[in-house]
Amino acid sequence: MISYGLGDAGTGLAATQLGFYLFPFFTGTAGLPAFIAGSLLMVIKVWDAINDPAIGWMSDHTNTRWGPRLPWMIGSAIPLGISLSAIWWVPPGGITQKTTYYILISILLMTAYTGVNLPFAALSTELTEKITLRTRLNAARFTGSILAGFTGLVVAAKLLSEGNGGYITMGRVTGTIAALATLLSCWGLAPFAKKARRPTGKQEPFQLQLKRILRNNHFLKVIGLYLLLWCGLQLMQTVSLVYLEQVMKVPTVLSKWIPVPFQLSALAGLQVWSFYSNRFGRISALYFGGIIWIIGCIIAIILPALSLESLASNSIVWSSNEGIKMLALIGTILLVGFGASTAYLIPWSLLPDAIDADPEKPAGIYTAWMVLIQKIGIGLSVQLLGVLLSLSGYISTNECLNSIECLQQPFSAQITIRMCMGLIPALLVLIGLILMRNWSNQIQRMETSNS
Repeated sequence: MISYGLGDAGTGLAATQLGFYLFPFFTGTAGLPAFIAGSLLMVIKVWDAINDPAIGWMSDHTNTRWGPRLPWMIGSAIPLGISLSAIWWVPPGGITQKTTYYILISILLMTAYTGVNLPFAALSTELTEKITLRTRLNAARFTGSILAGFTGLVVAAKLLSEGNGGYITMGRVTGTIAALATLLSCWGLAPFAKKARRPTGKQEPFQLQLKRILRNNHFLKVIGLYLLLWCGLQLMQTVSLVYLEQVMKVPTVLSKWIPVPFQLSALAGLQVWSFYSNRFGRISALYFGGIIWIIGCIIAIILPALSLESLASNSIVWSSNEGIKMLALIGTILLVGFGASTAYLIPWSLLPDAIDADPEKPAGIYTAWMVLIQKIGIGLSVQLLGVLLSLSGYISTNECLNSIECLQQPFSAQITIRMCMGLIPALLVLIGLILMRNWSNQIQRMETSNS
């Protein structure tokens, strides 16, 4: 459990920092317009999606004494650390030169990311066939992921509060942590991966893979849920710092720390929903967590901003009114994190059920397709964010000289940011809950048929 928890630490750390900080880094420190920043995030996700089926297939057909998964994780660990550091560097030149650099380094980063993450994710199905153990493995996985993400947020908050030069230092620290955590996980998992269930090794063309997943109704529901929840979560993460600093008027020195309560709340929620799932069922946990998440999104839409006086002094003026506003904001973040932790746990704990519905149980193929479709959806959602902000009249921070007026966005842009932070994610989560309403009955029918 400890070793499996470490396996997602490196990629979880990368995903957390990229999700929270990359868009503000592109628009602020690197000086890219919002539309180009959103397009770069889409390129990152689309390339990440494209290489998933290829690496999933090659992982399924890798034969070593330690199984098919660990060699990919070991070989990708160092490139992951190096590229995670390099993406936070601002190259010399204009927008074209910077955009070209970020496209190239993103391709390297997401290839290494997939080389670690996809084979690792397939192991949860192959290490054991017991549902309760699979749920515990995924709970351990995302506990490690969230703890690593928490570490990344603390490092980022400390270094970035000292100025934009902290980005490259942050990248070096977190890149080192990501590589070492992955290698340590491989060392601990090696004896278990050696005895784990192996894929059939049967070669299958792309068209047959597509037919396979389209015939598996259980998988289609799982990927639909995963796509909806993670598009909502990714949209909130991407716009969160913009929402805090430019809509809620939280001083910059504090805004970099506010994602930390979200990560802690998600960590606590992960433990609660794991325990609740094993006692009362995964779908029940999904519904309770989803409702809490939706409530938090609705509150985020209507929260009042802090006063401009606190923004000007770069601190909170702790009058009773401003203090209540700040506490309400932190409470909303805790609520969202607690509910959104179901997006980490539930879809992945349901995936083995969908894989077991296929007689050949090719875990690598299903894992690759699940991640592929999810990443394409996320890529489109972050591109949509860039488009919506551009259309709303959003002012990129590089266009103003770090003044107070820089953070005074047009009313249309503020409304758009609130929609991306609350309304759109709430609708996506609600659709996901509706999609899974008959899941328990379908699984029961499948198990009865198999017996």
